[in-house]
Amino acid sequence: MKLAHLADLHLGFRQYYRLTPNGVNQREADVAQAFGRAIDDLVQVEPDLILLAGDLFHSVRPTNAAILHAFNQLRRLRVELPGAEIIIVAGNHDTPRSVETGSILRLFEALGGIHVVATAITELVFDHLDLSVVCVPHAALMAGQSGISLPGLNRCKRILVTHGEIAGALSRESSNLEYGGALVEPGDLQVDSWDYVALGHYHVASKVATNAWYCGALEYVSTNPWGELLDEAREGRRGRKGWLLVQLEEELQVEFRPVPLARNLVDLEPIQGDGLGAADLDRVIAERVASVPDGIADNIVRQVVFDVPRPIARDMDQQQIREFKAKALHYNLDIRRPPTERTVGIGAPGRRQTLSELVSDYLSRRVLTAEVDRKELMSLAAEYMNEVEQDLLEE
Repeated sequence: MKLAHLADLHLGFRQYYRLTPNGVNQREADVAQAFGRAIDDLVQVEPDLILLAGDLFHSVRPTNAAILHAFNQLRRLRVELPGAEIIIVAGNHDTPRSVETGSILRLFEALGGIHVVATAITELVFDHLDLSVVCVPHAALMAGQSGISLPGLNRCKRILVTHGEIAGALSRESSNLEYGGALVEPGDLQVDSWDYVALGHYHVASKVATNAWYCGALEYVSTNPWGELLDEAREGRRGRKGWLLVQLEEELQVEFRPVPLARNLVDLEPIQGDGLGAADLDRVIAERVASVPDGIADNIVRQVVFDVPRPIARDMDQQQIREFKAKALHYNLDIRRPPTERTVGIGAPGRRQTLSELVSDYLSRRVLTAEVDRKELMSLAAEYMNEVEQDLLEE
């Protein structure tokens, strides 16, 4: 039996300010295109079962355009693969905080042959496949429904689908895990009891156990895509997104199926700015940009420069920077000032907090309403503070 494992599509995701000729956010269009390309590949492969392990949408209230695109692509699957079973399990981005709000995912049940699990642990039985699939959505994990019951042992094949962070299974070194996910204890999964465990939430394709995998996302839709690049490099798939094709035979086979990206993420080699003047920095930055094999046009580019005092940063060639920004879809010149040591005034000598750090410290202690995710708010604040810092340098 062939199983297709996808997750974290995040349809409706928006980023940066570039629009398509039709007025759509360019990154939203990229994400939609990636889903369409994955559907193209699914139709060619003809799996018996298709699992969408959470976060079909980026928001619990997606735009009409995102809903329509998802509906059309899933309808295409139904037409092209009438015999395939399709299961959608809700992730944290698909799950409203209030139960009364309801889930947009229920819409797709109208297509027929699509099974949506949005709130409670549910077992789906497919007699013609001799298969049992236990689905554990984000809402069930957050409600404390951690006791995952095993299906009837008379079934030949048993699959578990859930969306969350497996405690201790993933490195936080790159800090690219999505906020808001449910923490799942490894023991609750009972990995050895399943033929396959399909996981969602972590955006990098990775193996948790021989029969337990995160399939990753189809595009870069997290708050820290640069961290994803680091993790992908460790997996031997830097700059590659896709889905997993699983062969449920006597010996499990898992194949990563790449989906072509609309554009590249280019993390240029960091520059140590200590001791360099503005003209030197301009030259080195230009050399880094020129070193990109296919150029930076329409790509997403980051250049980190360490230890640059504000006066030096102000004297840099702002026209050159604007040209890079105009050429790339997004060019982020991440200039980081030297640590500031406090030698006078009240208190002991030491490093003085930057404005960004002060804001972060304030938000970490501020009382927030229940519907506000503190970590997501702090991440967004840090992103805005970085943009403000760059704008000040360009003035």
